[in-house]
Amino acid sequence: MTDSQKWFLMALTLISGWLVYLLSPVLMPFVFSAILAYLGDPLADRLETYKLSRTQSVIVVFLTMALVLMTLFMLIPHMEFQIAQFLGNLPVYLEKLNTVILPWLEQHFGLKLKRVEVNQLVDIVKSHWQKAGGIAASVMGSISRSGGVIVGFLMNLLLIPVVTFYLLRDWDVLVAKIYDLLPRRIAPTAVKLADEVNSVLSAFFRGQFYVMLALGGIYSVGLWLVGLDLALLIGMLAGLVSFVPYLGAIVGIVVACIAALVQFQELSHLMYVGIVFMIGQGLEGTVLTPTLVGEKIGLHPVAVIFSVLAGGQLFGFVGILLALPVASIIIVLLRHVHDIYRDSEFYGHG
Repeated sequence: MTDSQKWFLMALTLISGWLVYLLSPVLMPFVFSAILAYLGDPLADRLETYKLSRTQSVIVVFLTMALVLMTLFMLIPHMEFQIAQFLGNLPVYLEKLNTVILPWLEQHFGLKLKRVEVNQLVDIVKSHWQKAGGIAASVMGSISRSGGVIVGFLMNLLLIPVVTFYLLRDWDVLVAKIYDLLPRRIAPTAVKLADEVNSVLSAFFRGQFYVMLALGGIYSVGLWLVGLDLALLIGMLAGLVSFVPYLGAIVGIVVACIAALVQFQELSHLMYVGIVFMIGQGLEGTVLTPTLVGEKIGLHPVAVIFSVLAGGQLFGFVGILLALPVASIIIVLLRHVHDIYRDSEFYGHG
């Protein structure tokens, strides 16, 4: 590669990043649609092997994805109800904490624990809740006064399924056209890098996304069978943070045990909570991860957290959506830079 070609590539990268930054407010539906199409492409490819046309396969995948998303949206009111129920019962929970749980801990473990001021904490929660409600009301009021914002939001919402359908239908064609645009000298290397990026991204992004949804469902159903009032809220929380190994189980079991102690005041329910998370972890290790993620090495948990935070800080919500794909590309490039360095004379003669 000549110096002029290197400068051209660098300028193209900088201009692309600048355009993404400028267009980030309108890119959200397209980025979200591309992610959905990427998630659904392997299933569409598999359906094509069963003698379905590409369009028929895409319709099946599209309807499946729509059903899953509608199910998730239907859970939102239930989660809101559980949050409201928790806030409404907060004084009772705190009273039980002070009169039952803390004395039991002091008696059995010799601890000196400070009592929680019920009224003070309730007032703090209510004030913050009212503040959040006031902010939400002002935001909704400003939105209602701005017809353009409502139209823009609805347009973005309507664009997502349309763009997703066409991207999913023409995904393989688009990939082939991008390959045809590559300079012939770098095409094999670019394809190799793209395959490695896809392997890393598939292992984490596709596979772990499905694992998170499955674990959220397993934990929620299990805690519901235990009788926990906050089953859906705690189960989905544990599923969402399970992209970091063991973090979802740790967070879920701690929060669920506290909720069970406050609600039932019986240690036997802690055993039931433990069984739920043991089953979830067992299914994750023996069924979910091997089936949905496979043996590929995904992104390191620390890299995932840093990527999402950095993407959100730099480019907002669009940056969060692009964080993992960009991180996968960077990690693959760093691996190749590492290999080149290990094969260099500088390393060999150091």
